[in-house]
Amino acid sequence: MSGERPKALLWDVMGTLVYDPFYEVVPAFFGMTLQELIEAKHPRAWIEFELGKTDAPTMLRRFFRDGRSFDHQGLEAAMVGAYQWLEGVEPLLAQLSAAGWAMHALSNYPEWYQLIEDKLGIARYVDWRFVSCQTGVRKPDLQAYLGAAESLGLAPSRLLFIDDRQVNCGAARTVGMDSILFVDTAALTEELAQRGIAAHARSG
Repeated sequence: MSGERPKALLWDVMGTLVYDPFYEVVPAFFGMTLQELIEAKHPRAWIEFELGKTDAPTMLRRFFRDGRSFDHQGLEAAMVGAYQWLEGVEPLLAQLSAAGWAMHALSNYPEWYQLIEDKLGIARYVDWRFVSCQTGVRKPDLQAYLGAAESLGLAPSRLLFIDDRQVNCGAARTVGMDSILFVDTAALTEELAQRGIAAHARSG
C-alpha cells in the first residue's frame, strides 16, 4: 500500500463492476461447458477484438476454430441481457463520485463496452478512458498501466487500481501502482477506507 492517498482510481470493469457473461451465459448459449467453449473457440479472435484490431462482424465469423455458423445477434443479445451491476457496486461508485474522486476504466474489452454503457450508464461515475479496444494494449501488459498514468499526468504511485484478477493487480504493483484485488463490495469498501478513500473527498 502506498503512503500517499491516490489522486484517481482505475477500475477494471468485467467481474469487478459488471457481471461477466463469458463464464456462464456464453457457454449456456452454445449448450457447452466452459471448458468445451474454451477448447472450441478461436484462440485469438476475441483478443484481437479487445485490442481493436478487428470489428464485431469479423470476430463473430472467426469465433470458433472450425468456422461454424451460429446466431450472431442471439449471442450479442444474450450478453447484453446478462450485463448487470455486481451487488453493491453502483451505490459505492455513486458515493465516490459524489465525494469528488476521479475514476477511470482500465478495461480489457472490445467495442461492445458501448453496449454496457447503453444499458448501465457507467460513465455517470467512471470515465471509459482506458479501454483496450481504444488503447491497443491489454492488462497485464505493463504499458496498460503506464500509459494510463502518463495520459493522466500522474505518477503510477498516485493511482489506485481495482481488479478481480490477481495477475492484473500484480502487474499494477510492478509499476509502482497500488492495487486492490476485488472480492466483493464489502471487502473493497474496507480496503478503500484503510486508504482514506470513500469517507472523505479527494484532496492533494
